[in-house]
Amino acid sequence: MKPYVSVLSIGVDDLEAALHFYRDGLGLPTEGIIGREFKHGSVAFFDLQNGLKLALFPRANIAHDAGIAQSARSPTEFTLGHNVGSEAEVDTVMQRAIAAGARLVKPAQKTFWGGYAGYFQDPDEHLWEVVFNPAFLPPA
Repeated sequence: MKPYVSVLSIGVDDLEAALHFYRDGLGLPTEGIIGREFKHGSVAFFDLQNGLKLALFPRANIAHDAGIAQSARSPTEFTLGHNVGSEAEVDTVMQRAIAAGARLVKPAQKTFWGGYAGYFQDPDEHLWEVVFNPAFLPPA
């Protein structure tokens, strides 16, 4: 398999609230909610880097589409890592997320491996790690 991930889809309880958090709070670019004309089609796509998209779907719609029962939230199933260019930028992103309604999980601090990172949860309890990892610097 040639690895090429183009969409990260996450389930949300309230699509409008999630749109507000990611678009207005974090400043991620989006065209807003699309697909409302379909019974299980509402989604909001956000542009990330190199063509990667973040998709927010109502949890019930993901369960319906996959043909499985909707399960309870589990914030430890995965994390979304946002690598930035400096410790100061970690602090800025963390502050912006908290101001937008995120819950602080772990304040940004030096890591055991030589970086700097902190965690927040979005309104649907998804864990985001904001990190400065000198080994994985984002493009300038």
